[in-house]
Amino acid sequence: MKSKTMTIKRRTALALIAAAATMPLAAPATAFAGTLEQAKAKGKVVIGIQGDNSPWGFVNSSGVQDGLDADIGKAYADYLGVKAEFVPLAVANRIPALMTGKVDILFATMGMTADRAKTIQFSKPYAGNVLSVYGPKDKKIGSYDDLTGVSVGVPKSSAMDTAITAGAGTKASILRFDDDAANIQALISGQVEAVGGNQFYGDRLNAAAAGKYETKFDLVTLYNGAGMRPGEKDWNESINSFIDKIKADGQLAKIYAKWMKREVPAFPDSLPDIPFTTK
Repeated sequence: MKSKTMTIKRRTALALIAAAATMPLAAPATAFAGTLEQAKAKGKVVIGIQGDNSPWGFVNSSGVQDGLDADIGKAYADYLGVKAEFVPLAVANRIPALMTGKVDILFATMGMTADRAKTIQFSKPYAGNVLSVYGPKDKKIGSYDDLTGVSVGVPKSSAMDTAITAGAGTKASILRFDDDAANIQALISGQVEAVGGNQFYGDRLNAAAAGKYETKFDLVTLYNGAGMRPGEKDWNESINSFIDKIKADGQLAKIYAKWMKREVPAFPDSLPDIPFTTK
């Protein structure tokens, strides 16, 4: 009897092992990612967004996600007939969160670069962003050459990081921070002598120390698009149709006026090595 009981236990254990062997094929319990139809069935789209980068995307004093990307994300959810659920992300966490299925899509100040396009699928552009070097007015910085021996802060894995690393190389001492808020604070506190930032860094620096900082030189003009996983044609076609709609009906212009305080820029029909559509 004892031998029979042990045999049954061994069979049970083997069955459990066999079942466990199939577990890696299943999606992690914490993952949100699914098809567009699954999102519609759930009644929500999970959107990755920046949580610290006003006016693009930030958590306001009431603890609610706000900013240009938040308004566009909400408009897209309305377009789908579902609710928007936002997941605030740091710059370096945006693509990993998308690719591991923690979010369905990104409206997260995603500058459209050829390097990023090797990993994710971009939509058509919906925003423009001039990236520049900022520093104290009394410090001469007019080009990459003037960054020689200078400590420069950048948000880690950002387009500013890429541009300054390529332009200044090892001549500058580049310090990488988790987000824009930490990058700006590093300049204000004197931890770095200059920073790479987006077109709203000037406003944020002036609010912290009026008249002390200025734009030194421009790095690049980037266009922002939504981010999707490669091959997800359903999301890509839906978001591109949505972007076409809000450009045509004036909704994007209203959102832009609210947050950017400027007109919607002219967007390119194509960008080198950055496809807008899934093949």
